[in-house]
Order: sequence, then structure tokens, then C-alpha cells
Amino acid sequence: MRILIQRVTRAEVRVDGRVVGSIGTGLMALVGVGHDDNDAVADALAAKAVDLRIFRDDNGKTNRSLIDVGGEMLAVSQFTLYADTRKGRRPSFLDAASAEAGERLYERFGATVEGRGVRVERGEFGAEMEVELTNDGPMTIWLDSAS
Repeated sequence: MRILIQRVTRAEVRVDGRVVGSIGTGLMALVGVGHDDNDAVADALAAKAVDLRIFRDDNGKTNRSLIDVGGEMLAVSQFTLYADTRKGRRPSFLDAASAEAGERLYERFGATVEGRGVRVERGEFGAEMEVELTNDGPMTIWLDSAS
């Protein structure tokens, strides 16, 4: 599983011009699922994202977690995180999980975050989406099943 998280002051995702998910302060999470991923991987990365101390404390140090700041998460499925660009100029996505497995583990990731007390908004799995956000910092971190 690969997750690209960005600390944001706001984020939203639209499908066909309509907003399907919107948050204020929190994390924008692009979620990609690979062939070897399973429930344990989704749960572990959800916990890691929620517990990362990447929000500023009163002294300006990155010392607070998503829960500490009462933040939200916008999770958007993103199979293209598994793009393989080693050959040629057209990316291959053969390392991404099937749509069925990808959707199940994407939903599992979001549910696990919600189970930790964080409000989660979602994109629409498999849809063409427009994502708009204000990256705070900027702070962008890559998480994967090896981290």
C-alpha cells in the first residue's frame, strides 16, 4: 500500500463538478493499493497516518498528531501511485491491485482511520476526480507498507 499524505488547511474532491468530499485542517491522503496488500497493511498505515506528529504545537514544532489537533482526513483512491515508469514513456500500472481488492482495502483504510475517532471524507472510487487543496507547510510525506 502506498499513501501520499499532505498536511492541509483545506481540501476537497469533486466528481462531475459536484463536491463529494471536503475537509478543513487535516490530512489529504492519496491511497494506492498493490497486489500484496491486505487488511493488516491497511490498518497499520491508517494508524501510522493518524499518529504521525506532523502538526505544529504552540511552539511551532511538529509535535502533534491528527488526533491531537482534532483534524480530518480526505482519502482519495489513487492507483497511479503504483505507476512503473522504468521502461518507455507510458506508465504501467500492473503492480496496482485489482479494482475489487483496491476498493476493499481503500475502504478498510478509511474505516480504520474513522475507528480512531477521525472524521474521514472520501473520493469516489474509480471515478475521474478533481482534487483541490491547500498544502500547509508544505508538508508532504510518503508512506508505504515498507515504512
